[in-house]
Amino acid sequence: MARFSRFVLSLLALAVLAGCATPAPYAPRAPGQPTGYTDRELATGRYRITFTGNSATPRETVEDYLLLRAAEVTLAAGGSHFMFDSRDTRAQTRTSVIPEPGPYPYGGWGWGGPWRFRPHWGYDPFGPDVDIVTTTRFEAFAEIVLLTAEQAAHEPRAINAREIVSHLGPSAAPPPPKNPV
Repeated sequence: MARFSRFVLSLLALAVLAGCATPAPYAPRAPGQPTGYTDRELATGRYRITFTGNSATPRETVEDYLLLRAAEVTLAAGGSHFMFDSRDTRAQTRTSVIPEPGPYPYGGWGWGGPWRFRPHWGYDPFGPDVDIVTTTRFEAFAEIVLLTAEQAAHEPRAINAREIVSHLGPSAAPPPPKNPV
């Protein structure tokens, strides 16, 4: 009975943790942190921008945050338009195999119990009792080129930075703090 209680408590803890997973916030990547944005000037008017999300951040959000950061960098550098020279999004998928609690006197791991056939050498004809968990996180990266207003007028790939910030900026902003009543 104690084993069953531990199993139920483990499932409850996993459910609570899964409910706590939130998408990566739109923020600079701090040293040693796996999520957030980075930008670096490569040459005058050329920047490399990245945004890395966590496993709860959808691909579309990661790509929107990359676009928003490119627009913010353009405006901070005094420009009004930019274009992507290169852009891509990578998916990093990780699969974990988590054995269920055990071991049991008949060998192997899991909730086999006495009704399962497990000879003394540990062979389990039904296979191991495991959970397979797959998580995917996305990283978007791009090189952008800043354009003058005159260049932007003749470049069909030109993106207006102010329009991007006005459309995507509010959705990326953190929620306002709650005032205690």
